[in-house]
Amino acid sequence: MEKDIKKSVSMFEGKEVRKIWIKEKEEWWFSVIDVCDVLTGSLNPRDYWFKMKKRVKSDDGIELSTICRQFKLRAEDNKIRVTDCANIEGLFRLIQSIPSPKAEPFKLWLAKVGYERMRETIDPELAVTRARKNWQKRGLDEKWISQRMLNIQTRNKLTDYWSGHGIERPDEYARLTNIIHEEWSGLSVKKHKAVKGIEVENLRDYMSEAELIFTSLAELSTKQIAEGDKAEGYGENKVAAKKGGKISGDARKNLEKQTGKSVIGGVKLSL
Repeated sequence: MEKDIKKSVSMFEGKEVRKIWIKEKEEWWFSVIDVCDVLTGSLNPRDYWFKMKKRVKSDDGIELSTICRQFKLRAEDNKIRVTDCANIEGLFRLIQSIPSPKAEPFKLWLAKVGYERMRETIDPELAVTRARKNWQKRGLDEKWISQRMLNIQTRNKLTDYWSGHGIERPDEYARLTNIIHEEWSGLSVKKHKAVKGIEVENLRDYMSEAELIFTSLAELSTKQIAEGDKAEGYGENKVAAKKGGKISGDARKNLEKQTGKSVIGGVKLSL
């Protein structure tokens, strides 16, 4: 499935704790350095964590560094840097190794974060409501929000097909997604983000209504072609992705020819 990554910041007692949502695992991962800062008040939490993960093993004998994964998060200087992160289970292990009076309040805070996500898993409408409120706060109108919701549904149906027909690794989801995107837009996902002036954010949350429509058309076409061809594995789904993306790409080019305007915001046409 698509490695759809959402980043945000939560506050614990006035201090920022960066976190990142990993769709493939359906869970939040938190910056370990931020957690060390919260619990220890160290002047150099990065150095504290570096020394700690070299000397400490958790109660079950597992080295702390092995419970972490590295993700790119925005640092204080506004640059994107690779950062050690841990999920809630990993943080509970970590907290056991940090003597701090804030350990118990922080555990309760983590439990609340996990509980909120559990509620959304049981009742997906809560997640939909939260997403809608976030989009509204950004000033996006109901027409755009409805199109974004439809785009999510179309995307999920495609990734559901992939997951049941031989696509397992996150990098395969990402490559197939990029193929579809390049075929319909003429740009890779990375280059399209550059046009939008974003780096780590979800590209679709910054698309215009037209861009969302053409993305949905490309993914809907891909799914229907894959189903018709009974595509299995990466190779066959790659063929379907190219065909599906091209259908939307041809439609985009026809529209641009008629209007003289680029569907992709910020890109000038050379007609």
